[in-house]
Amino acid sequence: MGLLTGKRVLITAAAQGIGRASALACAAEGAQLIATDIDAAQLATLQASHPGIQTHVLNVRDGAAVAAFAAQTPALDVLFNCAGMVAHGSVLECSESDWDTSFDLNVKSMFHMTRAFLPAMLAHAAETGAGVSVINMASMASSIKGFVNRAAYGATKAAVIGLTKSMAADYVKQGLRVNALCPGTVDTPSLRGRIAAAADPVQAEKDFVARQPMGRLATVDDITPMVVYLASDASRFVTGQCMLVDGGVTI
Repeated sequence: MGLLTGKRVLITAAAQGIGRASALACAAEGAQLIATDIDAAQLATLQASHPGIQTHVLNVRDGAAVAAFAAQTPALDVLFNCAGMVAHGSVLECSESDWDTSFDLNVKSMFHMTRAFLPAMLAHAAETGAGVSVINMASMASSIKGFVNRAAYGATKAAVIGLTKSMAADYVKQGLRVNALCPGTVDTPSLRGRIAAAADPVQAEKDFVARQPMGRLATVDDITPMVVYLASDASRFVTGQCMLVDGGVTI
């Protein structure tokens, strides 16, 4: 029996990076895994290699599409809102478009997903007496500790933490736990894309590593144990928390 045996888990942005690794880790612990992403091609590779994982192409910025998918999905035990983006720049350098897109994807998508799936989750918790869990992707960057050139990103991740604590307070007596996952700098395709786009990619990678006191980037496998923990009954007394997995950045 795995830690998540019998639990229905939905993960957004599951085609690559932390989302994909989390999907694989949760499935390995026995979860009935639903993996969603906007990237159909990458989702197809996930399902091809792991046919037990159900996949669904979903744009989490589209509230109507999210609601329609929720209406046809049985009640979840766990929702992991993993989708997000990193916009670069100070408040003077951030464009209005980057600001709006950051909030739309990093914060409003969680609003769409939670509003759509939470009623059935709460009903499931009331019927079974078992707790349900929402995990929101935040970050140690700016939301916990300030970093240069992360104005929009930091603002959105601080908003995620506020949303997480508000939801945790609102529904703690109804069997819902809500926590924010706050990773350090993780070696993902997204990070590699930002490094490649830098004026000096070699120096950019050195700079990312230098801000990690442990002297290396996190791997996705450093993050997934916390996802499994927050999804499982092992964390049944944990809610409203910012769970840091940051290699000591915020010491």
